[in-house]
Amino acid sequence: MFTGLIQALGTMEPLGGDSWQITCVSQSGEVIMQDLAYGDSVAVDGVCLTVEKVLKDGFIATASPETLRRTTLLGEQTQQRYVNLEASLRVGSKVGGHFVMGHVDGIGRLLVAEQTASSWEMTFIASEAIARYIVPKGSIAVNGISLTVAAYEPELSQFKVAVIPLTYSDTNLRYLVSGSLVNLEGDILGKYVEKFLSPGKPHTTTDETSMDGITPVFLAEHGYL
Repeated sequence: MFTGLIQALGTMEPLGGDSWQITCVSQSGEVIMQDLAYGDSVAVDGVCLTVEKVLKDGFIATASPETLRRTTLLGEQTQQRYVNLEASLRVGSKVGGHFVMGHVDGIGRLLVAEQTASSWEMTFIASEAIARYIVPKGSIAVNGISLTVAAYEPELSQFKVAVIPLTYSDTNLRYLVSGSLVNLEGDILGKYVEKFLSPGKPHTTTDETSMDGITPVFLAEHGYL
């Protein structure tokens, strides 16, 4: 689990097969490397990868075919030379962003990035599978970065985020251009709400009570509203 607060920038180099070498290139890379160990989890552009070998200034990890299919890790990313890195959340650590699982839902695309007086406004388009988890003022992870949805147009599957200068300068968002692909992960809370409230799908609790009938009326009748 992660927070979506990027700690360093790195580069990613294929080693053959499904193996990759990730190298920390920013001065803050020591945050990632200080106690990195075999078996640790690191979010690479929002993708949770397991450390298989620790190097002097990076590590080696394997990305499964499913991960490569669903994310931007494989393919020509000529405009995106760097990857965002974040070590897994420690118990007791501050959660300044939101809970990011590192399980990317799919790929989005940058439409436009505009600089304002106090921030950068970036508009992305998402697939329908991801768009259903997007809500105004809700959270979304873009290349592993925890961002707040400033505006959302459901009919176009487009959403806008406001990126403060610190986030823009310390992540690979500054290298994106119109058309650049990004990894998107919807808020885990929305996924669980959908799971329990979607009609026609079998959901059960530990006592095998059906969850299909949970509605606002049901909750009110049972003292939850």
